[in-house]
This record gives sequence, structure tokens and C-alpha cells, in this order.
Amino acid sequence: MLAKFLWIAVLCLWLIGGRAVAQSEGSVLIREDFQSATLGRTYQYTAILPAGYAASDVRYPVIYLLHGRGDVMDSWLEARDILDRLIADGSIPPLIAVLPDMPSSDRAGYYIDSQYTGSLYRGEAVETAFMQDLIPHIDATYRTSTNREARLVGGYSMGGYGAIRYSLAYPELFGGALVLSPAVYVPLPPADSSTREFGAFGSGDALFDEALYQSLNYPALLDSVAASGLPLSLFIAVGDDEWKNPNPEDYLHDLDMEAHLFFNHVARVSNIRSEFRVYDGGHDWGVWGAVSTKAALPRGFHHHGRGTG
Repeated sequence: MLAKFLWIAVLCLWLIGGRAVAQSEGSVLIREDFQSATLGRTYQYTAILPAGYAASDVRYPVIYLLHGRGDVMDSWLEARDILDRLIADGSIPPLIAVLPDMPSSDRAGYYIDSQYTGSLYRGEAVETAFMQDLIPHIDATYRTSTNREARLVGGYSMGGYGAIRYSLAYPELFGGALVLSPAVYVPLPPADSSTREFGAFGSGDALFDEALYQSLNYPALLDSVAASGLPLSLFIAVGDDEWKNPNPEDYLHDLDMEAHLFFNHVARVSNIRSEFRVYDGGHDWGVWGAVSTKAALPRGFHHHGRGTG
């Protein structure tokens, strides 16, 4: 089974005319850190460099992969072997994958700039640090292709929310996004959601601010994306066995429902090209790692359907 994040890599590299070249070696794993001026602390990440990186002068596309709540940056290493295999057999062009760590608010910071100033958790300006510190650091440290079409963002669960937020709020920086089982809710999250518990969407001493949440969520971003006129490609996927909330008032917030709702919103924005898939499985790597090895890149790219998992 192939990692679904490679769909978006294939998609976006196809859009920029990337050409796959067969490789015979494996990738190189680097765990690194640097001092973030925004956060005032060390920012850690893992980088996966393609085979032959050290011996070449090529500039590579880069994909930033955001982990979910409670996980760590290396959770995405589940897909490393698959990435190596697809590059080696020429299925996709070589690329750099960056796996940033996000420990803010006990790993429930949702990749945004928290305005929570209470004492229960550590609220941080994670979004600003990502844009102003991490991306410039990566572009200065590694041979990345710095045009927007060659920079992608992906994530699962909480990281799926981050991928939505970053790609829509910063279309000038990202050409595409991979959105897996996103923990995103419209108009507001259910009462038991972790979005309400850790101060990510808090303000002052309040752990959750409804108006703030709505101002950062994707419906508030679609007009600006459309106005930008910049082409954006999204691949959205979710499992059909996502947890079903027993509360009748909250069943529309089940993540399979929310993922489909997100797709239906973005599919109506003329400069966004989107694909949506439902796979057999739940909220885990059984879904996030399930794409047929025979999957072909769709040229029309305006329809959706059910994956075969």
C-alpha cells in the first residue's frame, strides 16, 4: 500500500512539470533543530533527503508533513520506505520531506498562533514561526526549489487542519496540500473536541473563543483564496470507519462528514482543483497509508469518487 501523501506529491510535481528519475539508493534521515526567533526556543524537525542529494546540485521540491494531536514529528516516518520506493522506481520525482515537531499546548496547538495567556498550557505563535522561521531556515539550509508550486503541505487529523489553514491562508507560499482525516469543524467544534481543551483557539484566560475559531477556519479564507487567483491543488481523504458521535446534535461533526463538507466548499472555488477519497478504515495509518499502487494521476481532476483502499 502507498502512502496517500504521495498522491499530492505526484499531483503537484506534475503541475510544475517535475520529471521522475530512477534512484538506486535510499533516502537520508536528518534530525535537526534551530533557534526560532518567534518562539524564543529551539525548533526541532526531521528532514528526509532523497538519495543522491549530497552528490548533486539539484534543487528539490519540498513537502511539509504535519503530525496529529498527541503524536511527534517522526510519526510520519511510517511513510518513509514508501517514499524511497516510489522515487527509486521513478514513480515520482525526488523531493525533500520536512517533518516539523509541534509540542505547543501539550501537542494540541493546531498549528495556529494561540492567543491563550492562561497558565494551564503553553500557547505559542506556531503559525508565525512556521512561516517566518521554519520555511526560511529550510530554504537556506537545503537545496529546495523556492517557488510556490514546488512547496507543498500535508497533515493528518490536527495536522490536516494545519494543512488546510496554511494552504488557504498562504496561497502565495504553497501550491498544494494533502488533507487527511482533518480535525476541522463547521461552524464550531463539538463540545468534546480537543480544539476546545488546550487553548489553541483560546483568548486571554479562556481556553476557547468561538469568534476566533471561526475567523481562522476555512470558510473565512475562501474568498481571499479566490481573489488571489493562484492555482491551488488539494487532495482530501478520510476513512469510512471514523468515530461516530452518539450525540444527535453532533453527528454532522463526524470527521468523514466534515471532510466531505470541506471538499464541497473548496470544489466551488474556481482556482482550487480538488480530489476527495473515502477509504476503508478509521482514524489511523490503515487509512493514511492506503492508496493503490496502480493509482494514476487524473488529468481532468474535477471529479471525486470512492477509493478502493
